[in-house]
Amino acid sequence: QVQLVESGGGLVQAGGSLRLSCAVSGRTYSSYALGWFRQAPGKEREFVAAISLSDRRTYYADAVKGRFTISRDNAKNTVYLQMNSLKPEDTALYYCAASFSSYWSIGRGYDYWGQGTQVTVSS
Repeated sequence: QVQLVESGGGLVQAGGSLRLSCAVSGRTYSSYALGWFRQAPGKEREFVAAISLSDRRTYYADAVKGRFTISRDNAKNTVYLQMNSLKPEDTALYYCAASFSSYWSIGRGYDYWGQGTQVTVSS
């Protein structure tokens, strides 16, 4: 089992920044990935970004490339999502998730999920 707890969400004006954190605990392995997903009201959950904990490879959705950065601190068992130049369309509940699947980079195979943290961007 892997436990994930997100934090750092809030209300920000368009153009502003937020940093989300995901604290990971429980049983972990050397080869797995952590990802961020989001779900806006009335929309399906979508992949945002992911990072491999073994070799730091990162992947991003086109909608956030150049604005969001995913990183991890293995010593603190924490993954971060730095979000810059935020837009109203970034408003969503953001989830952290863990994957032990080889399809992690395309947003699949995530079996463990946090409860989410709300990000609201005002125009």
